[in-house]
Parts: sequence; structure tokens; C-alpha cells
Amino acid sequence: MTDRNPTAQTPVEIEDAAASWLERKNFAQWREADQAELEEWLAASWSHRVAFWRLETAWSRAERLTALRNPARTKIEPAKKAGPSLLLRAASAMLIAAIAGVWGYTQFERPNDTRYATGLGERKTLQLADGSRIELNTATTLRVSRGSDHRTVWLDKGEAYFDIKHNAANPFTVFAAGHRISDLGTKFSVRSDANRLKVSLVEGLARIDDANGASKAASAILSPGDVALATATSLKVVKKPEQELRDQLGWRRGLLVFVHATLADVAAEFNRYNETKIVIADPAVAQRRIGATFPSQDLEDFAVLARTSLRLHVEQRDGNIIISR
Repeated sequence: MTDRNPTAQTPVEIEDAAASWLERKNFAQWREADQAELEEWLAASWSHRVAFWRLETAWSRAERLTALRNPARTKIEPAKKAGPSLLLRAASAMLIAAIAGVWGYTQFERPNDTRYATGLGERKTLQLADGSRIELNTATTLRVSRGSDHRTVWLDKGEAYFDIKHNAANPFTVFAAGHRISDLGTKFSVRSDANRLKVSLVEGLARIDDANGASKAASAILSPGDVALATATSLKVVKKPEQELRDQLGWRRGLLVFVHATLADVAAEFNRYNETKIVIADPAVAQRRIGATFPSQDLEDFAVLARTSLRLHVEQRDGNIIISR
């Protein structure tokens, strides 16, 4: 996507403008015309949106901290609403300083779209020029577009882990399964299965929303430990323990980690990585649960566990592994 505003601005100028918008919205009389003007400013550039989201998030957190420290204070006195709060100014100053620190990285090349793909059971790591890294999991297809004012990725299918160097002047955005994930200084994973999207936030902040803008409700700011589960009609965010997130990312080390998982889920995961498929022939067996860690392509280890520990019948048939009672 190309910015509609041809006037180039530095990150500091963009953050300053975002702070002014947030100040007006929180401390002045806000009308429909103001909202329309703000939406036009946000639509003009990805940099505008990212700057406003970051500052709005910082402001919300600052307000929550103030409420926690002084729970008896239920509302702001009218006399104090005449000007911007110190919290807003402090949040703005910190963000401007952070953006100025990364302004040294710029790219003036023309946008360059590149396609990357992994085969079944294959993993690949991409090192971008700005220091960001993308790790592709099994059977994944991803396209990268880089320009002077944007870094955009389309995850067409599969799973990838993103370790992104934040740059407000050059935002990083991932499009997947009809949704947009916007980096706010982040490490996160994205998995796209059919019509279901899963985004796990490891570090920093990210925003997920409907790429088509059809539903304002389908939007959320993710914090570390948040896992967003999205479909075409819904968005749910749940908090997961740090260990569970590490287990989910075991594929980065070539491992599949299962904790109280059904054999149906275990088989489905193995089948993502291997030509030989595991087939659970008995519905009752499919609901049996195990906890174990396996190399992602070591089907023999799983077959041995099923045979010896679970006392199940295991056989090779038509190139697959059939498991039954």
C-alpha cells in the first residue's frame, strides 16, 4: 500500500502530530468533524496509524497505572481538563525519543517483492536488511515487499516467526487470512490454517485487525503472552503462560511439544511435517491424551510410544501409520 500523503515527514514530526491528535481527543470538545479529520489523517499513511496506536496504547496504560495508584480518584476534575496531562506528554516524549533512535535506518530503494517458500518438514530463516528476522515453518509460503516507507509481508499459508526491528518511518505489517498484524516493536508468530488465524505475541506490542476494515470490533492490541484467534467473523484474545508459548514455538528447534494433547491433535501436527501420515482409526483412541516431546520428523518415536506405553496396535499400511486398539 502506498501512502496517500506525498509530504515526507520525519518520525519525530509524525509522533508529534499523533500526540496532538490524542491530546485533542482526550482534552478538548470532540465532534464528528474532528473524528472525520482524524480518520483522514490516519488513512493517509501507515506511519500515522502506527504512531497513533503506539501513543494511544501508552496513554491507556498510563491512565491504568494512575488509577491503580489512586483508586479513590474516580474522575478528572473539569479544571484539570483544560490542557494535556503530564502522562500524555511523558508518553509522547518517550516514543519520540525511541523513534529518533532508529531514524538512522532508511531505505530509498524501489519496493521489491520477493516470494519465499518451504517444503514439507523444511524450515528457513530470512535475514532482512534492517536486522529483522523471519523464520518459516513447514509448508509455508510468504511474500515480502520492502520500500522506503513500508515493510509488508503476506503470509499466504503456513506459519512464521517474526523478530522485527521497529521503525516508525518504515512500519512492518503482516497480512494473513483476511487480517492485518501491525508491528509496534515485536516478536510474534503467525499461523494460518484454512480460514483460521493464530497470532502469538512473545515480546513487545502488535495490533491485529480486519484487513478490510469491515468490523471495528475485530481489532486488538496484543501484549506479551496474548494469543489472538481470528476467523472471518470473530476475534478472540486469550492470555497464555510463557512456558506454553515456548512449547508452541518448539518447531523453531525442530521439536513438537505436547502437553495433555489428544492423539488426534498429535497426529495432525505430525502430518504437517511428514509425507507419511498418521491415521487414528478408532475415534475412542483419537481422544486418548499424552504429554511428550518428539522431533518433528521422527514418526518412529511416536509409534514406539503408542505401541509400548499406550498398548495400541500400530501398523504400516499404504504408506501410512495406522493406529487402533
